Amino acid sequence: MIKTLEDATQGEVMWAEVDLDAIAHNVRELKKHVGDRVQLMAVIKDDAYGHGTVPVARTVLQAGASMLAVARVPEGAQLRHGGVGAPVLLLGYSPVSAVASIVKHRLTPTVSTLELARALSAEVEKTGVDLLPVHVKVDTGMGRFGILPHEVLGFLRTLQALPGLRLEGLYTHLSTADTTDRDYVLSQLAAFQAVLSEVREAGFKIPLTHAANSGATIYVQESHLDMVRPGLSLYGLQPSTELAPLLPLRPALSLHSRVGRVRTLAAGSSISYGRTFKTTRSTRVALVLLGYGDGYHRLLSNRGEVLIRGRRCPILGRVCMNQFVVDVTAVADVCLDDEVVLWGRQGESDISAEEVAAWAQTIVNEVLTSLQPRIPRVYLQEGSVVEVQTLTSS
Repeated sequence: MIKTLEDATQGEVMWAEVDLDAIAHNVRELKKHVGDRVQLMAVIKDDAYGHGTVPVARTVLQAGASMLAVARVPEGAQLRHGGVGAPVLLLGYSPVSAVASIVKHRLTPTVSTLELARALSAEVEKTGVDLLPVHVKVDTGMGRFGILPHEVLGFLRTLQALPGLRLEGLYTHLSTADTTDRDYVLSQLAAFQAVLSEVREAGFKIPLTHAANSGATIYVQESHLDMVRPGLSLYGLQPSTELAPLLPLRPALSLHSRVGRVRTLAAGSSISYGRTFKTTRSTRVALVLLGYGDGYHRLLSNRGEVLIRGRRCPILGRVCMNQFVVDVTAVADVCLDDEVVLWGRQGESDISAEEVAAWAQTIVNEVLTSLQPRIPRVYLQEGSVVEVQTLTSS
């Protein structure tokens, strides 16, 4: 086990630190918020929002999650290859060509077409495995993916007749749970409850019903049902910019780089592509060794800030593919290889991922999931490094 950050980051010019204790803390806070009756499905799609699929999966399961959710079949297969045996729901569309992998890896698909249902049934019968659990998604107003409410009962009747499949869950997705206007989210829940009443009256038993994303888990108690499926909040980010934080979540990921050059530019000097910044005075600048090719948004050009020696340093000019320039005139003794914090804490100063998202005119989800796999992930527990994932090791 690598014990120090210095050891883990030696020779690296960029890395992300992932605090697994923070993720465990967030799971426990969410579990406490929804109560013992409600299960928690941890959404770890898109490389666990940039945090790393397998290490995060292990952590959330140990902290109390009973099920995992990903978007695509290869993500589920990655979990199985990583030794994770917990139930895994596929939230997105799965093509018929993926049924062999779904059954082989014992994934739980969201079934949205009878073509997929029939192909899954045939594959289960062919391989002779136990009943495959499936979930059905109801589109109650997201307008994106799922079966419309009036189609559900007929779909379930056809599904029920197929051998090898077990209807485990019925769910929906809420589009405005993170806003101050509750009318639409409550109308979606009412539509979903009407579907549940209809199918139960028809004799269907649904072991798991779920609707709540992070926003609904925290702010809409009526949405908790049998299970909640938070995503963003697992990683310590607040799901709403309109509603006051209710839970003491702890951000888990910080992004780091190093200084690759320090020099002084004369007044009137141009910086980076397009000459979008020209110095108006003698300016001490430092080169940061990370860019939009690594997932740090180009929209941060001339807007963002980083931390060097605990001081905020503004970005000058355009962010390039693998580097950008910052003003360090006000920071004493900046040297080559000094640590740069792009978001996270350094000394008494802090830049949040939400702040970076605001500068980039996007949402924090996009900021997190933009981080490229080539950025090493350094995993920390109780202050010690317990794992390092690099492009060659993951």
